[in-house]
Amino acid sequence: MEEMEVEKEESQSSKGDFQTQLEESLKEFNAPQTGQLVEGKVVQISNDYVYVDIGDKSEGLILAEEFAVEGLPKEGDKVQALLTGYNSSGPVLSKKKADTKRFLKEIQQASKDKTPVYGTIAKIVKSGYEVDLGIDKMAFLPISQADCEKVEKPESLLGLKSKFYIERLYSEGKLNPVVNRRKYLEEEVNEKRDAFFNTVNIGDTVKGTVKSFTSFGAFIDLGGFDGLLHINDMSWGHVARPKDFVKKGQEIELKVIRIDPAEKRINLSLKHFAEDPWIHFEEKYHVNDIVKGKVTKLTEFGAFVELEEGIEGLVHISEFSWTKKINKPSDMVAVGDDVEAMILGYDIQAGRVSLGFKQTTENPWDTISEKYPEGTKISGKVVKITNVGAFVSIEDGIDGFLHADDISWTKKVKHPGSELTVGQDVEVVVLGCDAETKKIKVGIKQLTENPWKKFAEEYKVGSTLEGEITSITEFGVFVKAPNGIEGLVNKANLSDEKDVPYEEAINKYKVGDKINVYVIDINTEKEKVGFSVREFKRKQQRDEISQYMASSNDDDNGSYTLGDALKAQKND
Repeated sequence: MEEMEVEKEESQSSKGDFQTQLEESLKEFNAPQTGQLVEGKVVQISNDYVYVDIGDKSEGLILAEEFAVEGLPKEGDKVQALLTGYNSSGPVLSKKKADTKRFLKEIQQASKDKTPVYGTIAKIVKSGYEVDLGIDKMAFLPISQADCEKVEKPESLLGLKSKFYIERLYSEGKLNPVVNRRKYLEEEVNEKRDAFFNTVNIGDTVKGTVKSFTSFGAFIDLGGFDGLLHINDMSWGHVARPKDFVKKGQEIELKVIRIDPAEKRINLSLKHFAEDPWIHFEEKYHVNDIVKGKVTKLTEFGAFVELEEGIEGLVHISEFSWTKKINKPSDMVAVGDDVEAMILGYDIQAGRVSLGFKQTTENPWDTISEKYPEGTKISGKVVKITNVGAFVSIEDGIDGFLHADDISWTKKVKHPGSELTVGQDVEVVVLGCDAETKKIKVGIKQLTENPWKKFAEEYKVGSTLEGEITSITEFGVFVKAPNGIEGLVNKANLSDEKDVPYEEAINKYKVGDKINVYVIDINTEKEKVGFSVREFKRKQQRDEISQYMASSNDDDNGSYTLGDALKAQKND
């Protein structure tokens, strides 16, 4: 047992001496030191090791498994490694440790110099991603710093290789990198945009990819930065939807039509590859020409009509019809309709054409007075009733106005709705036509003879008649004469007795009573007649006096006097 221990000690001593001698020998030949990075040439590859000639007749060993990621090198390839020590076979090398040391040095320098490093987005974690920087060292990438735009689908960035800025290296004394991809992308975009502004001129043709759509056009990716293809620049013709002209993801060529470096705006065009149709407008179109077109758009104020691709005119709602009041353009036309219109005017510089629908037909108001002279009888339909009258359809789009005062000669019409209904067929007579103001006045009562004139012929002031009480008001009593005419007995003319209040005087009357009145006033122009009960009674008195006087003259040769008559009447 003691002999075995002695042999063991001698063996260890011998081994130690060899190691010491080897290191001293290597020092003599300026051999690399432990912890030093070395570069050598691959001279042999086995299943377990890669043999590397590092010079000075020294071959180091690297475990083959350290090349698992990028794959084994070939003989003659140069590799870098870290010298970790020596064994009986010679220097022991580690590529992995060399990579780690080099990586730390690189990222420390990149962080100091604010230069980007390469990495691969490897995994989704809370609030962001893990980024593999190449040596199995992960860095955290906040999702807000992962792209220039909001990341809608986080999984879409997995596996993406890119450059990143290092925002932070250490946390709580440990290596815990945080990186930023957005900053790198924005710098890259700014560089590309600046290059674009410095090299591209208005009129140049550029390539781009349709990125997204808005209601007013499409955004085109020009290489990390956007240009706008406005809907009005897609075609010289009418464009209803941007998606009808370009598709998302489509690569297209466009003309640069506007550049604003200060605002970083770029306007692009598809239509400028073709000639502007307005150049030849005046050769083909003239004011008062009747043209054909297609309705492309309706608005509250009118309809747009395309005459040809790139030339569109507006028919204002006021130019739709000579006679009809159009509330909505859709009441007359629809998108896609083929129509005819007259050119009313144009502005080539502004790209505008004013059109009219109604001008393609004759204006009926130009001959309305000849067609419907005063006194013309017309059958029509009541189309609308207002507080003061009604509108009667004369022909399509042309109505005559029937005032409430022209409905009846004798009846006081307070509201036309009490006499007429919408849709009712009526016969009217034209009272007047005014083509300039587009107004026609009609009447119903004028179809019959004016009873007021007839009344004036039959009854003069001073005449008496028996009428019927139609209404009793606070200012008098209305009485209807035999021919239907109504007259007013003013409250002052109701009683011949003095000091009798009107309220007391009317107590003896009621609607429907027959009453004798005296005609005190006739005004056929204003259609008014004044009656008086008081004057009727006075006339009775005068007639009785005259009768007494006439009879007395026959009896006693005039001995009977006016005083006798009054006395006799008083006694009666």
